[in-house]
Amino acid sequence: MLTSTVLFHLAFPVSNISDTKAYYVEGLGCTSGRENAHCLILNLYGHQLVAHVTTDPLEPPKSIYPRHFGLIFTAEADWERLRNQVGQQQLGFFHPPKNRFQNSLLEHKTFFLADPFHNLIEIKYYRHPEAIFGAQGYDAIGDRPVTEASSG
Repeated sequence: MLTSTVLFHLAFPVSNISDTKAYYVEGLGCTSGRENAHCLILNLYGHQLVAHVTTDPLEPPKSIYPRHFGLIFTAEADWERLRNQVGQQQLGFFHPPKNRFQNSLLEHKTFFLADPFHNLIEIKYYRHPEAIFGAQGYDAIGDRPVTEASSG
């Protein structure tokens, strides 16, 4: 049994620190921590993101699947506040806000962002909190149909 708070950590590639700070700090409202010419630590709603500069080409994704990361808000007002901030900061939506799986236990609001380095970020709010980790009786996950290639 845990006796302390556990924080999520994610490291991801970027091509420069200044554009990273502009997007994540000025745009999304993260706070910045330690940094050097090759790395920046960000606080995203209490979770640690670490942006690592790479010289490898950063290609736009073909789809939101299989790789993206994000946040799940437990209060709809917080989701709406960030959605409005994204609009005010003109960050642009990779996929605009929408409701998914309406009128079911899995109903949630979602939108996707793409940072300047093609990292995809999904922001969600579930109407029924038990759907976040539970609802094992449902098999709906994502938008794409299950195929032989993706089911293995």
